[in-house]
Amino acid sequence: MEILDLRHFSSVDLRALLNDEIQLWGRLLSWDYSGSADMILRYVDAKILPGYAAIDRGRIFGYAFFVYEGSKGVIGDLFVANGDRLPDPHEVESRLLMHVIETLQQSPGIHRVEAQLLAHEAGLVARPFVDQGFQRHARLFMVLPLVKASKPAAKAQSEIEIRRWSEPDYQSAAAVITTAYRGHVDSQINDQYRTLSGSLRFLNNIVRFPGCGTFDPDSSFVAVHKQTRSLAGLILCSRVRHDVGHVTQLCVLPEYRSHGIGQSLLAATAVNLQQRNFSTLSLTVTEANTHAIDLYRYLGFDIKRVFDAFVWEG
Repeated sequence: MEILDLRHFSSVDLRALLNDEIQLWGRLLSWDYSGSADMILRYVDAKILPGYAAIDRGRIFGYAFFVYEGSKGVIGDLFVANGDRLPDPHEVESRLLMHVIETLQQSPGIHRVEAQLLAHEAGLVARPFVDQGFQRHARLFMVLPLVKASKPAAKAQSEIEIRRWSEPDYQSAAAVITTAYRGHVDSQINDQYRTLSGSLRFLNNIVRFPGCGTFDPDSSFVAVHKQTRSLAGLILCSRVRHDVGHVTQLCVLPEYRSHGIGQSLLAATAVNLQQRNFSTLSLTVTEANTHAIDLYRYLGFDIKRVFDAFVWEG
């Protein structure tokens, strides 16, 4: 087995492996990974995707890639095929991760590295991260079957209006995200939440790129204070399969919490998806965020898997 630079290869070399990964995401997460796979293949052909590939008898059977965002590196994906004549996948995952982690930590100007590997159960790939000084945060992937009779939506405060997301909400939504996550555990996991410019980048990634599904404006909503016309909260939803929605962001300003706004936003999204014959709504939440988990459980979400988020700051 060899570990080689991913930029030595083309989409032809990687296509079969990505087809296996598409099947895995569909089976584990009810997630159509084909949009992300197509983007990866385009970047591979353009020789602009940094990462490493595991080679056995001339064939790629595993890969990991990362991206640079200013002074931060983000590990985007890790996948290793399993087969009778192939090396042990856990050993290969560890070797690929060590190459990626060492590359990022030694890259000039990189002071932070983040990774969230949703398709890997918590603990499975933790060792290389922990050995290199990363913090580890458990996160939950939760699922709500939309055919299930849902709890009645809490009435948001009378001065709050729930309306559909629109493009002009960008700037004010970024401000809400920045304020809502100040001091929150999720701002330790994703440092984009800490600044207005970072929150704008986060929104741009969610709305304009297929890394977390295809943004679905019809099932995305904002909570607006009627008198001031200012945003009090928002929910953004993407389509990750033709009949599956995924909440990519849900937050409420601190002064408006505990008044049913989060539940009303979730209900608006769920009702919209039900009306369009979606079968499932999923989301991710940090295990330490117990108040959010209690709400999701009350609404009928079940924990489908636990995965890890890793952060290193040098």
